[in-house]
Amino acid sequence: MGRSLAAAIGVGVIMALAGALGFSSAASAQDYPKQPIRLIVPFAPGGGADLMARILGEPLAKRLGQPVVIENKPGAGATIGADLVAKAPPDGYTLLFVTPGPQITNPYLLPKLPYDPDKDFTPVAMLVLAVNVLVVTPSLPVKNVAELIAYAKANPGKINFSSSGVGSSSHLSGELFKQMAGINIVHVGYRGSGPSIADLLSGNVQMSIDTVSTMLPHIQSGGMRALAVATSERNPTLPDLPPIADTLPGFDGSSINYISAPAGTPQPIVEKLNREINTVLSDPNVQQRMVTAGLTGVIESPAALGERIRREQTKWKRVIEQIAK
Repeated sequence: MGRSLAAAIGVGVIMALAGALGFSSAASAQDYPKQPIRLIVPFAPGGGADLMARILGEPLAKRLGQPVVIENKPGAGATIGADLVAKAPPDGYTLLFVTPGPQITNPYLLPKLPYDPDKDFTPVAMLVLAVNVLVVTPSLPVKNVAELIAYAKANPGKINFSSSGVGSSSHLSGELFKQMAGINIVHVGYRGSGPSIADLLSGNVQMSIDTVSTMLPHIQSGGMRALAVATSERNPTLPDLPPIADTLPGFDGSSINYISAPAGTPQPIVEKLNREINTVLSDPNVQQRMVTAGLTGVIESPAALGERIRREQTKWKRVIEQIAK
């Protein structure tokens, strides 16, 4: 009987502790945040990720009642900033603005990461699809994707496509296009979109797939010819352009931007952040700013975002493995 009573007491204590912990977690979420939130952007100021982080930061701060401080921590293909967040306290006060690199492509591009891309983060909120656009130099005698593919097949190895760097979204989108179209085009990687665009404008390379925000001024000036958007559907920033998927069914070369937190962040805090970020994304003023920047907002639960990340990992792993062959 003594052991039975002790066991009963033990169970009661465990249940009480569990209840107390649950209450504490809910209470902490209700009171959260009590101090400024750091949003780590693992890139230098002025790029597409930095732009979206600042579009999000101000209205999110108003909703949360605390400043959202954008901190740029560039370097090592975004791994420096990602590692900082992976090792931060899981309390909701340090968040990562994530592009495909840290969790989706770097695991297959880099020999070793200082963090575990699957175990060290928890998904918080999907933000946007960063829309890429397929452009060519005006001297190339093609007016649409089908003509580009036909020209490349008739002239194997004679089209050079530029990107903002090896392993970047623009590089991998070009490789996906090359693989799905069954063509022989040559990648030329640069250190950033600026020099890539400069060589495209000068005619040293003939094709590129890069973000709408960087390409749009040159499309509008006539310095480059836009053939299609690299999404599965038309995009409101360039509504007259068809998607590449109209010619290559299933093609989607857009990259995702989202928010992650350190693993172990209490679920009530994750859910609160998700609700508030989704509310910001639904604001018409924010939506208009995103359209102007060539971004498409996407509202998802943390669980749906986790599934999306896994799908993206599978897709880009196949592309990267094919490049390595």
